[in-house]
Amino acid sequence: MRTLKICMILASLLSLQLSWAQGLSLVPTKPSAAPDYFCTWNIQGYVNSYASSERMRQEMNESNVLGRGAFGNWVNFYPSVRSDLYFVLDDSWDIPAEGYQGSDHPAIGLLELDATRFPSFKGTPVQRMKGLADSIVACGWKGLGLWVAAQKAAQLSDEDETTFWHKRLREMEAAGVRYWKVDWGRRDRDDDFRRKLAVDARTLAPHLMVENAMKNEYVAFSDAFRTYDVENIIAQPVTIDRVARLLPFSRSGEARGLINCEDEPYIAVGLGCAIGVMRHPFVGTLPDGRPDDVFPTAVRNLKCRLDEVVRAVRWHRIAEPFGVNADCRVDNVRLHDYWTYHQGESWAPHNEGEAVRADAPARISRRMPLPEVMSSDDDRPYILASRYPNGATALAAIGRTLDRSYVSRPVDVRIEIDDWQAPIGLFGVLGNVTIHFASPLPTTNRLRVLAQDLKAERAIDVTAQVRILPDRIILPATLVRRVGLSAATPGDLSDPGLVIQLR
Repeated sequence: MRTLKICMILASLLSLQLSWAQGLSLVPTKPSAAPDYFCTWNIQGYVNSYASSERMRQEMNESNVLGRGAFGNWVNFYPSVRSDLYFVLDDSWDIPAEGYQGSDHPAIGLLELDATRFPSFKGTPVQRMKGLADSIVACGWKGLGLWVAAQKAAQLSDEDETTFWHKRLREMEAAGVRYWKVDWGRRDRDDDFRRKLAVDARTLAPHLMVENAMKNEYVAFSDAFRTYDVENIIAQPVTIDRVARLLPFSRSGEARGLINCEDEPYIAVGLGCAIGVMRHPFVGTLPDGRPDDVFPTAVRNLKCRLDEVVRAVRWHRIAEPFGVNADCRVDNVRLHDYWTYHQGESWAPHNEGEAVRADAPARISRRMPLPEVMSSDDDRPYILASRYPNGATALAAIGRTLDRSYVSRPVDVRIEIDDWQAPIGLFGVLGNVTIHFASPLPTTNRLRVLAQDLKAERAIDVTAQVRILPDRIILPATLVRRVGLSAATPGDLSDPGLVIQLR
């Protein structure tokens, strides 16, 4: 009888532990402070079937952004992580809707919300902009961001350059604009201009983040630096290589020195970068019936991979991106990707049958040793790992583009971690994952291993499915995949993404 009572008590305690684990979320509810954003450029192109850059610019208007037409209501995208993202209006929000003359229009760089494009917002330039910014926040977004030409508008040729930029920075601060994506323009490669703008913004618009691009050395004084446009058919190795070349730079002054690797969320989390989301939920062909060559279905079909955006953005609630000048290690071995181009698979011009090629380091780590990969096969994935400043660790496996196939082959990986209690994020198609800790694990049988799809709201106890050794745990590939896709949206093609924590 006594033995039976003991067994019943133990079973009850185990049930309580399981219930406690299943009522717990490893993902904070508070939105991330990371400067992640959704940018409108590709949706501007989609609604007119990428007819031309001029047509794409014409689509920047109130009806599309806030309206409810067939391809409108852009502010309704990404409902579950909208509060974590800035909503960035791309090119032409400040240019008159009529009489557009291309990239030499005298209003490019005016930086005042155009009343013909956004007629509902009245008053002074600051009042109009604040009205829009408030509307974006009211729709659930973190804040309003703007595409900014790297030039003062030609129509303001008589206005002093410094006076112009100082006035605009003060206006943006007063209006509640929180992000500037500073792109091309007459001064896009002017070192002094870029540096002065970033420095002045910290004083005149302290709540505004300024993102630069074009020259890698700009990351040293920037809040954020964008790795810039890529073709999605070969985007992953190109982006990994660009990030690798940025990591060794040092920051100066109060610069945050964050890298924004655009629409590659699993590369972002694997390397401590910010995310600039470009994909959108309008799947399938373009409105005119042609294939969407910006998001070709033949490669990864990114418009059917929205869950990975959600998972990566929610990881930033656990661990925020961090700047350059941290310890980084780059593998001397490089992997080579290539894609044999067919018509309608890229926005860049290619000839039918041309091989588009790119290569990148096989492994990169930040603030931790390089992961050990138990494979030397030519089709193994890129492996990325970062220990974030708060102690959390992310491991990402990034697939390969090989001839006419997208290859996500699971490989066993081993990583080293200092703190056994810190969160661990696992992203992509992985084999068995061995996590080796710097010090022995507690010997008590109360040690629990919790796991949660980053898209889910609750953790589950997976202790019984994990091999626990004195100084390491081994997570089976089947567990990583099952948990990492447990909250997947039906039909979504995203790779797994989950968080593990020992308690």
